[in-house]
Amino acid sequence: MSIGFWQIAIVVILVVLLFGRGKISSLMGDVAKGIKSFKKGMASDVTDEESPKNISENQDSNNQDSSNKE
Repeated sequence: MSIGFWQIAIVVILVVLLFGRGKISSLMGDVAKGIKSFKKGMASDVTDEESPKNISENQDSNNQDSSNKE
């Protein structure tokens, strides 16, 4: 048994009646913002990996700063 056009139409009508058009559109807007934020976060992770930071250089500079204070 397959899902027909009329069955999908009835489900869509019921969803619109239960939630209203405003609620569905705001929900879809929130989903779109979440997807954009996720993509932006993934893009920033990739750029961070391209320029690795050397931890030992930061520790050496901190050690020099502390020896200058003494």
